[in-house]
Amino acid sequence: MEGKTILIVEDEQNIVDILSFNLSREGYDTLEAYDGKTGLQLALEQNPDLILLDLMLPEMDGFEVCRKIRQSGSAVPILMLTAREEETDKVLGLELGADDYITKPFSMRELLARVKANIRRVSMAAPAQNGGTAATGKRLDLGRVTVDLEGATVYKDGRPLELTQREYDLICFLAAQPGKVFSREALMEHVWNYEGYVGDVRAVDVAVRRLREKIEDDPASPKFIVTKRGMGYLFSQPGGTEQAGASSGTRRRRDAGSPA
Repeated sequence: MEGKTILIVEDEQNIVDILSFNLSREGYDTLEAYDGKTGLQLALEQNPDLILLDLMLPEMDGFEVCRKIRQSGSAVPILMLTAREEETDKVLGLELGADDYITKPFSMRELLARVKANIRRVSMAAPAQNGGTAATGKRLDLGRVTVDLEGATVYKDGRPLELTQREYDLICFLAAQPGKVFSREALMEHVWNYEGYVGDVRAVDVAVRRLREKIEDDPASPKFIVTKRGMGYLFSQPGGTEQAGASSGTRRRRDAGSPA
């Protein structure tokens, strides 16, 4: 993708060479760092369009690099590279603000597809909103929650929420069709832009959990981002009118009070 720069932060020379070669062949420019400290410096100074970030790095590990990048206010997509199989490592990376992860050894085709999807997501304007919305101009008025599509801001009870780009994209997609249940795979496809996704969906659960911490009165008993067990997630309007695609009002109220 012409004009887009990928920062590769990886201490294994052969992996850097392979990634750089394949990314360049796809039209990307690349920057390389072989330790976390240099990677962080390049991330903050060069403002790349995406970062491929290894977890196990000299000087500063990938977790700390990710944390500091997010603390700086940068929303650059971060795709973590890890040889680890431990679930806690992957979830921690997502909790710290990584957009997704890919486990070594990885398919170059899959990695390139994820790079393209994440860059495309950032390049896109606010997600197109389809039927079933309570849209007024460029706003979604959803009871206590309002989405200002033009200003890319979500308000709860009139107060703006501090959301990441991923959290904003997620609530926009769900709120555009309140009451409609979306599976985790569907959210990976439509919000993460991974076409026909059939892989690990923990990134969705982490994103939902982080969003709930910001939008819910009590994240342990969500009323807005509701879990439909065995099916997925939906946006609900507590006390609002029933929306197309939802279950009965009685079932919605019961599920809305169920812990995730």
